[in-house]
Amino acid sequence: MHGVTLALSYPSPVITTETSTKASRVGSEDDLRLARACAAGNTDAFGRIYRLHGDHMKSIAYNHLGNVSDAEDAVQEALLKVHRAADTYNGEAAFTTWLYRVLVNTCYDAMRKRQRRIQEAPIDDFITSERAGQNIDDAKRMTLRKMLADLPEQRRSVFVLFEVEGLSHAEIAGILGISEGNSKWILFSTKKQLQEQWKRS
Repeated sequence: MHGVTLALSYPSPVITTETSTKASRVGSEDDLRLARACAAGNTDAFGRIYRLHGDHMKSIAYNHLGNVSDAEDAVQEALLKVHRAADTYNGEAAFTTWLYRVLVNTCYDAMRKRQRRIQEAPIDDFITSERAGQNIDDAKRMTLRKMLADLPEQRRSVFVLFEVEGLSHAEIAGILGISEGNSKWILFSTKKQLQEQWKRS
């Protein structure tokens, strides 16, 4: 998978995950207080969420959606959903896990809407907007982006959250509502699938 991992490492203005707070398995009293503040529309609470998790949220969204504008829209939409649904947060998972789950589901919604727009758009739109004369690196990067975009939602999320965002299988399991073993198997089979496609590209 070495070649694919390298291809993902090109610089992006929104991928900065070093200062993000990792998700844990269960919520704390602080998590519950934060959720209640969000439900009440407390702007300080949302400011704190954005300071702690904004960069990581943008990175997750970018690596699902592939461009900065859609990523920023998804983060804003996810924060609105957090406000609307915060009173349903019960602490069974860490607030961060719940937050990332809302964001990933928001990215899924955005990808479905984008697919519907693509299916409804005239073919001439694609022919006239096609870029000519891409260099090899651009071509490989586009190939990888297409390979990721063609993955089923869950496989894409496991790959992005583990390989790009650096989350553990325990964290991914909590975010996606699957077992750790399932997360590991999905990653293994997805990497094998991508490697085979990469060799043929």
